[in-house]
Amino acid sequence: MARQRQAAAAPPDPAQPVICIRDLYRIYRMGGSEVRALDGISLDVERGEFVAVMGPSGSGKSTLMNILGCLDRPTSGSYQLDGVEISNLDRDRRAEIRNDKIGFVFQNFNLLARTNALENVELPLLYSAKADLTDAVRRERARRCLERVGLAERWDHTSAQLSGGQQQRVAIARSLVNDPAILLADEPTGNLDSRTSEEVIAIFQALNDEGRTVVLITHDTDIAQFAQRIVAFRDGKIISDHAVTDRRRATAGSFADAAPAAGDGSPAAAPHPAAAAAPGTEATRNGSPASAAGAAGTPASTLAGAGRGNP
Repeated sequence: MARQRQAAAAPPDPAQPVICIRDLYRIYRMGGSEVRALDGISLDVERGEFVAVMGPSGSGKSTLMNILGCLDRPTSGSYQLDGVEISNLDRDRRAEIRNDKIGFVFQNFNLLARTNALENVELPLLYSAKADLTDAVRRERARRCLERVGLAERWDHTSAQLSGGQQQRVAIARSLVNDPAILLADEPTGNLDSRTSEEVIAIFQALNDEGRTVVLITHDTDIAQFAQRIVAFRDGKIISDHAVTDRRRATAGSFADAAPAAGDGSPAAAPHPAAAAAPGTEATRNGSPASAAGAAGTPASTLAGAGRGNP
């Protein structure tokens, strides 16, 4: 806890990129061969940017997400997140950083099935450096985040009682509750129809308009056009990096008139949930790559920062 508070006491330089990557390699050795999943990439993401990362299967975009999300470590090179060098941290420190600085949104939502929406959103607060928050404060923060995505009235619904789009909105609310440095979204519209996908992307655009940094992993060129910038990968290398000149604006859903997640509104808080979570796993096993979403089949493993895996 002392180390957590010490890290929090050194604020990042707002003039510096929130993500700074230099000469990053991730090499997997399989038998007598090696696979360069990332092959010496360098990349900056400025605060308040909305960046789409694209590429076909095997291009390196999922490996990049694992490293950006502190789920894996590079073989060599530098990765700084919000002013903190990540590449040489042990798994416990990466877990702390992961929970307090990164808001995850996955394709498969990764909500706890037997807990309601409010409990799911509150979960990261139970495992963060902000663990000294009172129950009432945690409830209120979770409620505001649900309000922000237009689901305040469904706080007591479990996953089975929510549509796919509503589940993804709960996941977005959960990603906001710790006020992270970046929102990291891995194919967040992959399981949604086109209309619901646009509503979900509209939430990301609205959050970006408020100044939040969004990194979205996608294979869909139409979805990428909603971002401000597109970075394309192939064979572990960045093959293009350009601003979106004709950016699309998504159609807002019912969340549009909701208050910002950090607002000061104070309607009555919902009853206190009793949330529970179990430690899980990180994104790689025995030197083999795996998708970040697959590594977080138990959402507490990623969202609560209780990872196990690469030392």
